[in-house]
Amino acid sequence: MSWEMTGKYTSSCSCQLICPCPVDGPPTGPNGECRGVAVFQIASGNLDDTDLSGVVFAFANWFPSNLSAGNWKVGIVVDDGASDAQASALETILHGDAGGPFADFAALYGEWLGVERAGVTFSDDGDRSSGSVAGRADFTFEPLAGPGGGFTTEKNAMYGFAEEFRIGKAPGHSDLFGLDFDGVYGEAADFAYASEMAENAPRGRV
Repeated sequence: MSWEMTGKYTSSCSCQLICPCPVDGPPTGPNGECRGVAVFQIASGNLDDTDLSGVVFAFANWFPSNLSAGNWKVGIVVDDGASDAQASALETILHGDAGGPFADFAALYGEWLGVERAGVTFSDDGDRSSGSVAGRADFTFEPLAGPGGGFTTEKNAMYGFAEEFRIGKAPGHSDLFGLDFDGVYGEAADFAYASEMAENAPRGRV
């Protein structure tokens, strides 16, 4: 199988600023956990002959410890405007069955929570971004200011959904898959993933 997808994502988690999970530090959310949700909007992509362009999905996570320790809980929600074929293709990719960065993730999954369908939305005005899942998750990301009017970024993290991503605050709430949390930290960036990626490409992280 061959796949690729590019687009934008935004995320929120329960860790305090600044979340240590990208550098494999112990989570700083309540009870020493990280509960989070990331919403992805695919601009273009495919799995073999299945076109994924325009699909929006949410990736929900529970990290009980530093990420490399594994035992993650992960579930996804695919927008109900996507076709069954598109939802099935995304499950194949995100479950790690088609290679690429999510296959690296899959080795750390402790429990796959499955795939649900619901209305998933993503918006981005260039500075702030937001994600929601049909009344069950809703958050808005606002980046931390950087020098000269720019944004604070994190680059080349061990567990990053992009090589470089903006970091900031992302208040909101989510109860996807029973993983209730109030959002504190957030991040946002463009993403580009494929079944075959350069050796130094980012591994990815929620």
